[in-house]
Amino acid sequence: MEEKVEFVQKPSEGQPWDVVIVGSGPAGLTAAIYTTRGAASTLVLAGEKWGGQLMLTTEVDNYPGFPKGIQGPDLMMNMRKQSERFGAEIVEKNVSGVNFSKSPFELTADDTKYFSKSVIIATGSDTRWLGIPGEEKLRGRGVSSCAPCDAPFFKDKKVVVIGGGDSAMEEALVLVKYATEVIILHRREEFRASKAMQKKVFDDPKIKVIWNVDVKEFVGRRPEGAFTEPKGSQNRGSGPEGDTKLEKIKVFNSKEEKDSEIIVDGAFVAIGHVPSTNAFKDSVELDKKGYVVVHNGSKTNVEGVFVSGDVHDYHYKQAITAAGFGCQAAMDALRFLDKL
Repeated sequence: MEEKVEFVQKPSEGQPWDVVIVGSGPAGLTAAIYTTRGAASTLVLAGEKWGGQLMLTTEVDNYPGFPKGIQGPDLMMNMRKQSERFGAEIVEKNVSGVNFSKSPFELTADDTKYFSKSVIIATGSDTRWLGIPGEEKLRGRGVSSCAPCDAPFFKDKKVVVIGGGDSAMEEALVLVKYATEVIILHRREEFRASKAMQKKVFDDPKIKVIWNVDVKEFVGRRPEGAFTEPKGSQNRGSGPEGDTKLEKIKVFNSKEEKDSEIIVDGAFVAIGHVPSTNAFKDSVELDKKGYVVVHNGSKTNVEGVFVSGDVHDYHYKQAITAAGFGCQAAMDALRFLDKL
């Protein structure tokens, strides 16, 4: 059994935590490792679906320290165990509201109130998905939202990128280094992306653009020898025994008013991200996109409230940068606590 290192103790009844971290992705759990090692009592309000977006991925090959790669859920479990080893308390509840106008700060999760001397917001952002048939079932099985994460798996393959903004252009330019053909599907007749990004895309002979198309469905296929459920089974075509790999996508051309299919090995959804800031929108400063505004390092406009990861970072959006921001926020929080 793994030895637990008791760096910190829970606060006594009626006393606030030194730090409450909201979120449990790479940013939140890295912050918890640092705050507990800094002898600060730490509560992580992890959310009902803890672990962030890496819990939805398969192989992670670009996180340092794992030369053979690591499964996304395994990486997050390692981070969780490491933070718990040093004394972090993890509660799998969603934060529904906060009050940063009082001291100590008050956070509400599942009708329970928690109090803390400082707070680190690390709720991340959610991919804006299409919400079409086959999308959820085939995520990690050919459907992705992160070319820097997954592009190497599509070496010498045919892939599509769905979107028309800068993020879609960036995805295509990463994928073209690996794939034999990259097709950008856009529902309009022109991109929203910057002219500079568009020029890079149009100048690359391996990138093709199809205009005026809406993606209607992702269709998977069964590998040879896969188990087939009895006729009439409600599970047919889903789950590990069903469709396990993307085979094609169904699209509708709005200009030609025609349905068609595109055979592909991979599809990258790049229509944006939504920061998870609903619980904080009336308590900390947000920018026009809804991301938390950073003031000097990891500070928000509220003294004692810090931020880390994709909830403020829409430039890099990588596990390693989120972890780095988590370290930064934790160290800033510890300095704040030292002054109390």
